[in-house]
Amino acid sequence: MTSAASDVRAVALGGGHGLHASLSALRLITRSLTAVVTVADDGGSSGRIRHELDVLPPGDLRMALAALAGDGPGHREWAEVLQHRLGGNGVLAGHPVGNLLLTGLLEQIAAPERALERVAELVGAVGRVLPMSPVPLNLVAEVDRFDPEDPARTRLIRGQSSIAGTPGRVRTVRLLPAGAPACAAAVDAVREADVVVLGPGSWFTSVLPHLLLHELGTALCRTSATVVVTVNLVPQPGETEDYSPVDLLEILARHAAVCGGLRIDALVADEDAVDRKELDRYAREIGARLVLSRLAAEDSAERHDPRRLSEALRSAILQEPVDGGTRAWP
Repeated sequence: MTSAASDVRAVALGGGHGLHASLSALRLITRSLTAVVTVADDGGSSGRIRHELDVLPPGDLRMALAALAGDGPGHREWAEVLQHRLGGNGVLAGHPVGNLLLTGLLEQIAAPERALERVAELVGAVGRVLPMSPVPLNLVAEVDRFDPEDPARTRLIRGQSSIAGTPGRVRTVRLLPAGAPACAAAVDAVREADVVVLGPGSWFTSVLPHLLLHELGTALCRTSATVVVTVNLVPQPGETEDYSPVDLLEILARHAAVCGGLRIDALVADEDAVDRKELDRYAREIGARLVLSRLAAEDSAERHDPRRLSEALRSAILQEPVDGGTRAWP
C-alpha cells in the first residue's frame, strides 16, 4: 500500500446504485480507480436490449461511467445525457441515452473495454470502467421461503430481475454459462491493486457474482491488496430482508470458498444501521478492522453520502482516524 491516498490503485466491484455510491466516494480519495461491473442485468432497458441484441447489458456500465464523469467543460453535461431517459410511449420509451450509445459501440467495437473507453473519453472519466466478463451472464439462485406451507422447500429462479423481486429468501447464487471468461483487464486490475472494495449493493446479484467467475474470483482470493467490504445501509426486499449484515458476510465467505476463500481486511458500516456488538465480534473473528461512522445521506437513510463514505473508506484504506467521529477498531 502506498502512503499517499491519491496514489492508491483502487478497484471497486459491483453494479447499479451500490457501485455508483462506491465510485462516488473513492474518486474523492484517488484518481487511480477501476470499476469492475457485473454484466448479468436482465431487467428494464438492459433487459430489453439483451432480448433483442447479443451485447453486454449496458445499464450498470453506464451508471459507473456517470459516477466517474470529470468536472471539465462538457463532462457533466455528457454524463447527464447518458443518464437521460427517453420519454413518450413508443419502443424507445424509458431507454437511457447512454444505454443506446453503449449498445451501438458494443456492436461496432469487438473489445468491450475499448467501447467503454470511447464513452469514458466523452465524460472525462477519472478512472476506468470494465465489465467483469466480455460476454453477457445470467444468474441462477436457489430460493426458499417462497411457499408459506413449506418454507424449507427450495426452487431455482433464473435472472437478475426475477431474483431481485422474489417473494422468497435467496440462499445461493451461481453464474451461467458455466466457465464463462473473465475480462482479462479486470483480472489484471485486481492483481495490481492496492485496495479492492466490494459492496455496497445488491448482495446476491451485484456483489457475490464477482467471486463466482473463476479467473476473477481467484484473483480476488489471492490478491495482496487491502480488501474492504462496505455493508449495506438497509435490507433489500425479497433478496436480503431476512438477513443481518453478519449473515450476509458469512454468505459472502461461503461463496468465496469456491475460489479459495476471501481475506477481508476492513469492514465499513453505518453506525446506525448495524448491531455494533455483533459486527465487532465478527470482525474480530476474521481479523478485520471495523470502521463505523454515519454514512447515510441527510435526505435518505437508504443512500450513502459520498463524502461520508469517502472518509470511512479512507480510514479503512490508510488505517488512520477520520474526521467527524468515525470509530475504528484495530
